[in-house]
Amino acid sequence: MNIVSTEEHNSLVQAAYEARGFKADESMDAAEMCAAATWHGNRTHNALKALHLDDLFGSKSGGCIPGAEIEVIANRFSAAEVWNSHKKLGQSVAKRAFNRAIELAEKHGIGIVSVDNCFHYLWGGGYVIDAAKRGYIAYTNCTSTLAEVVPFGGKTPTLGTNPHSWGFPTTEALGYPICIDWATSTVAMGRVQQLLREGKELPPFAAVDADGKPTTDPSEVSALLPFGAHKGYGLSLINEITAAFIGGSLPAHRGRISPSDDEKNSTAFFFQIIHPDAVSSGCFASGRDQKSNIKAVLADILGEGNENCLLPGQLEAEAAKKSEAAGGLLFSDAELAELNKMATSLGRQEINAL
Repeated sequence: MNIVSTEEHNSLVQAAYEARGFKADESMDAAEMCAAATWHGNRTHNALKALHLDDLFGSKSGGCIPGAEIEVIANRFSAAEVWNSHKKLGQSVAKRAFNRAIELAEKHGIGIVSVDNCFHYLWGGGYVIDAAKRGYIAYTNCTSTLAEVVPFGGKTPTLGTNPHSWGFPTTEALGYPICIDWATSTVAMGRVQQLLREGKELPPFAAVDADGKPTTDPSEVSALLPFGAHKGYGLSLINEITAAFIGGSLPAHRGRISPSDDEKNSTAFFFQIIHPDAVSSGCFASGRDQKSNIKAVLADILGEGNENCLLPGQLEAEAAKKSEAAGGLLFSDAELAELNKMATSLGRQEINAL
């Protein structure tokens, strides 16, 4: 693996976004979230994925509007806000939404921010890990840019990969936050792109080709399959229905040309922060407080016979330790080559691995 300094990475990614017309602050938000993904070992939602999404569906086609301003829509609920992002860059919207949800949770015990007219926020895990490190229970879901997942029992992709991301403040108990983060497809499309870059195959029954037949060849993938059959399908529906309540439109047209001027093709975000004190009964067994109770529960789950089981977020924490030990972000040869293509296209010097 190649080590790239976080500063050099962020400078390059920020420059790439600014070259597309994005403002400096939102470009830096994007760069920081790309770095967070790489730092935690997430190679499917790094800068290459982010800029690829913008190339396909973003600033070039009107799916994302550089410099757009967030509109807060008035409602009657003090712990919940609804925003219209006007297709602002998703990473910038998500960072601001979680910060606002934290402010609301500090006051009300819970804070919710729902956002309409959005563009991809990249990796949900990065946001919930950050919130959990700050002491909060965090959750987000969103509808994906494209409907590229076939419903259970069907043949036509009408669902997004529709991720769910939870973060729990377990650093005192474990040394890292638990992060439960998954796409509701068997693999994310970013994983398909990563495997294609690396010349590797998909797992069986993760995707289908243009004829609807299962394929393990990343270059032949036309649509993805939900994980866990009807279970992943149901979890994906949660995102679609939540988005429908917020203002999301027809899934099959998302990221594509709308069927009419009255339809939208943008995504929707949902963010929730819970203050741990807001859910505490104070009645913990054996004289434990909330923090020691969390530690005891996790220790019991990983008791005799389960000592080698992984907890969600553990791999991300281990990857973060490797990044810290390396003193920078870790990229494969193929990824570094792509970053240097980007640098060359911007008239910048190529990145020299540390």
